[in-house]
Amino acid sequence: MPASVDDGRPPSPYRVLLRLPGAALFAATAAAGRIGIAMTGLGLLLLVRERSGSFATAGAVVAAFAVAEALLGPQVARLVDRWGQSRVLPPLVAAHAAAVAGLLLSPVPPLALAALAGATIPQLGALSTARWVALLRGRRLAASLPAAFSLESLVNALAYLAGPVLVSVLAGAVDPALGTGVAAGLVVASGLALALQRSTSPPAGHPAHHPAGGGGGLLRPGFLAVLLVNLAIGVHFGASQVAVTAFAVERGTPALAGVLFGISSGAGLLAGWAYGLRRWGSAPPRQLVVLGAALAVACTALSLSTALPVAVTAVLLAGAVVPPVLVLSTVLAEAHVDPRSLTQALTWLNSAAAGGSAGATALAGLAVDARGAPAAFLVSVAAGAALALVAGVGARVLGQTVALSSNQGGRP
Repeated sequence: MPASVDDGRPPSPYRVLLRLPGAALFAATAAAGRIGIAMTGLGLLLLVRERSGSFATAGAVVAAFAVAEALLGPQVARLVDRWGQSRVLPPLVAAHAAAVAGLLLSPVPPLALAALAGATIPQLGALSTARWVALLRGRRLAASLPAAFSLESLVNALAYLAGPVLVSVLAGAVDPALGTGVAAGLVVASGLALALQRSTSPPAGHPAHHPAGGGGGLLRPGFLAVLLVNLAIGVHFGASQVAVTAFAVERGTPALAGVLFGISSGAGLLAGWAYGLRRWGSAPPRQLVVLGAALAVACTALSLSTALPVAVTAVLLAGAVVPPVLVLSTVLAEAHVDPRSLTQALTWLNSAAAGGSAGATALAGLAVDARGAPAAFLVSVAAGAALALVAGVGARVLGQTVALSSNQGGRP
């Protein structure tokens, strides 16, 4: 493997990672499916709204999908950990395809089918991350895990930028059913393609080399602390969507919300890319304390000022905080769970973030109705403060990753 590129500088850690055997293929496969996942919720909303004429009905269908995904996704992931991706994915995506087909053929899609579609949608981000862990640990390249997780964060962010746009175009220009159908097609094709890539699939039910060792349960202090971190960042997601929208509406410029969301997403993409490029000397819990404090400061500024320059600066800072937090939570989770439970653990992190987002959306909506956008931003302030507090208080149980963090950004 060449150690340098034409100009004599070492290659990007992302480029080196993707040159590993099978890595680019499974990463691209999962990325395509994640675009489909990012399309699914909005696609269902548009489909049911068009067929029922009711946003309330559409919201109930999407809620049934989301709740089933959050609650049953970890149980499906448990089966993946036990039996392996290649055995679980084919029947899982077949069930998902059948559920979506039923939704497409129903005049008014029923809640039960929506719940089945949510319960059977494969957690492709967790599956791809588990492959990175198996690949890098199997080659004694554990120091490159944070860079791999940063790459995963970038892929996820890009999927959630492209997915909603694609499904909106398909639904508006052709038919809402097409958007939902394309989303399901991407998810199913990705799941089947991953099942065929056996060389990079993690071993089923077999504990590979892992520094933390121990039993297979998830009820460990370190993992529970990481779960709270993801819950807090989910609260920020949900609250910021409502608060930023309300901020723009109160200024009399509703379109400003889209601009601010775009700025936040752009800052997140840049921060996620940059975070994986370098080596960080401080321990992950300490980094989380700093990032949580930065999030709280940014959202405090948004709650205190209506000046547009302040809002843009604060949104930039808040957006840049999120990807490193997600990378660090993955690093910490991987270090604190038995490898036989890794897919399930990663899926629980997603469920915690989704639960926090759902609750915060409702709470921020009440805050806006009562006291306007500044009150909604205070929900995100609380989320940032809670994130920093959990990381600070839990630093002792999370400290097992100090050795890994000192090599963060290392290259194979």
